[in-house]
Amino acid sequence: MNLPKNLGMLLLGIWLIVYGLIQVLALSFSGLGMIMAIFAIIIGVLLIMQR
Repeated sequence: MNLPKNLGMLLLGIWLIVYGLIQVLALSFSGLGMIMAIFAIIIGVLLIMQR
């Protein structure tokens, strides 16, 4: 499986959409903040590694 060159940007777009949906639909469950934070850290690392 070939990963796209801009995987960090793709994941960032997905993260922004999910974050927006969580806010608009008022979704909430235990651990949601931790999951979003871990996802953001992974995306940040991928963006830094692409430079």
